[in-house]
Amino acid sequence: MRNRVEFGWTNILGFGEEQVPMIRVMLVDDEEDALDLLEILLGQVGGVEVVGRYIDPLRALEALRSTLVDAVFLDNQMPGMTGTEAAWRIRRTQPGLQIVFTTAYAEYAVEAFEIQSTDYLLKPIAFGRLQRAVTRIGQAAAQREREERHAAAKPYIRSMGGFFLEAPRSPAGLLSWKTNKEKELCALLVHYGGRPVEAPLLIESLWPESELGRAKTYLYTCLSYLRRTLLDCGVPATVGKIGKGFAFLSDEMIFDAAELAAALEQATTAVEPDGRLFDRVADLYRGDYMEGCDYRWAAARQEELKARYIRVLRNWHGRFRERGNAALATDCLQRVLAVAPDSEPDGRALIRQHLSCGDRNEAMRVYRRMEQAVRQHLGVELEEETVQLARQMAGAELE
Repeated sequence: MRNRVEFGWTNILGFGEEQVPMIRVMLVDDEEDALDLLEILLGQVGGVEVVGRYIDPLRALEALRSTLVDAVFLDNQMPGMTGTEAAWRIRRTQPGLQIVFTTAYAEYAVEAFEIQSTDYLLKPIAFGRLQRAVTRIGQAAAQREREERHAAAKPYIRSMGGFFLEAPRSPAGLLSWKTNKEKELCALLVHYGGRPVEAPLLIESLWPESELGRAKTYLYTCLSYLRRTLLDCGVPATVGKIGKGFAFLSDEMIFDAAELAAALEQATTAVEPDGRLFDRVADLYRGDYMEGCDYRWAAARQEELKARYIRVLRNWHGRFRERGNAALATDCLQRVLAVAPDSEPDGRALIRQHLSCGDRNEAMRVYRRMEQAVRQHLGVELEEETVQLARQMAGAELE
């Protein structure tokens, strides 16, 4: 999180009592005169620091990787890349960044709305409209700062792509386990989301082949280790005895699998595709649930979350494709194949997506990777429909 104090504080435009931070903006337009005029107008608005100005959108995108900004003012008609194309790229890497289009053309407003831009300013830019856009950027920046501070105060439980707990007093920032069973016990209790798990189920899940008396000793030893580990490492959680069971109790920790499930539910019910929600889901799915841990009891939820994730991506692919957003449509299928590399229907759809964009080389690379994955994971040859698609590509190359 960026420390805002270093940039000073101002009440932008004097609207309201809430103090909002000095905002940092980047300007992108292929005409130097347009950049000069916009910078002058922003100076008159006040409360704005221009930290970069570019006539080449590709250079601007590169600079965004290392420049802290709150908003980008973006022209649309530029050589090499349109503003909307640049905006979709920004959304994929920095979903919270404010985007304001500055253009002489009104016909791109619908796509700007889909991108969830902060504002759409027609040239010549009216000073009052620019004032309102700056106010909205400042208020959004202040809100994001509050949210970041709130989130930063809450440690994280990560179960997507493994199992890790943030620990304030641990040298590495993550909890170190005394034994693998202590880690699995914690993961299992977290898996039940604060609901008590009775001892017989814990024993059956963790020590299924051990003699009952010995397994009970293992369980209570592990529970003691776990309570001590959480306390010593400053983790704001404990293992409580509730009725006949034990539960992982914490009001302060954030569980990524719960966040992902909520985001997937929102994506499933959303009427329109949402670029920010897409980025949120993609960011949360860092790997399969409890990936690499080899916990038998986690297998059902692992498959359930994976299946829901793939369904959402397939749905989004169709919707983004219908709206002509080739970049996000392609990204959806690439993410599907990252978790299901042997899925031939998705592979064929991605090949066709690349072909529709004129990228035959990438289409062939997808085919070769899928061929290898199907042989390695399933031990079979590709389906005839997939092979026929490859023949069509090869034939087109010879023409």
